[in-house]
Amino acid sequence: MAIFFNTCISGARVIFISLLLLVPVCHAQTDEDYTFAVVPQFEQRKLFGIWKPVIDELNRRTGLHLKLVTTLTVSQFEREISKGSFDFIYANPYYVLRVNKRQGYIPLVRDNIPLTGILVVAKSSPVRNVKELDGKTLAIPSPNALGASLLMRADLENIFHIKMTALNVKTHSSVYLNVATGTADAGGGVQKTFDEQAPGIRDALRVLYTTREMPSHPIAAHPRVPKSAREAVRKALLEMAETPAGQTLLADIPMPHPVPASIEDYLIMQDWGLEKYWVEPIE
Repeated sequence: MAIFFNTCISGARVIFISLLLLVPVCHAQTDEDYTFAVVPQFEQRKLFGIWKPVIDELNRRTGLHLKLVTTLTVSQFEREISKGSFDFIYANPYYVLRVNKRQGYIPLVRDNIPLTGILVVAKSSPVRNVKELDGKTLAIPSPNALGASLLMRADLENIFHIKMTALNVKTHSSVYLNVATGTADAGGGVQKTFDEQAPGIRDALRVLYTTREMPSHPIAAHPRVPKSAREAVRKALLEMAETPAGQTLLADIPMPHPVPASIEDYLIMQDWGLEKYWVEPIE
């Protein structure tokens, strides 16, 4: 069973943002608690530092009782999604698509900016063509990361006809660090996380290849959540983006330009052959 964490983040930044967000809102009436699970995209302290203020603002705007939770690993997170353990999730869209028939998570919002996978090498690397990486080491944040691993490995094999040895380094930041220090020959990431890296790391790398675009990670709800609660969360997220303070919160996710989402947005990925590269989480 996954280990869940529920914590409170305090500090000047949270207080400052909370004060900025003191605007009249209409609250939905409910006494029920809902879990809001976030894929462990960052280390725990950073993840809760980013997401706790967002959840607090959603609670204030909707009147719902959302509890922020996560798991120790991405694999645990995937297992819990397959069981339908969480009420609301922020997750890799391919997870949502894979369990659609079994759990039917309903996408509510996503960022309007598409997700793209990138293949990076050290700036000093002699590699100038993707085919030169055949048989080399590819650092990945997790086997089932959509742009950084699933689509990247599919493109390497189907477009460039090469195979690389995957090295799971757990996070996007570790991918870039391993490539910059020469531990891995190349790394799979996404443009959003690459742009967030410190200049010293980012400037030590160059992007060798960029995948096709795909819809960004959704915030989705399990169908057992009442429609009124789902729509309250959707409405609150879209309205947050209309205020400067709300934009600051959402940009950290990152979801700076949220738009309504639906499962139809992601059905195109069914034809990309990604299931060949999916690794089932171990119980």
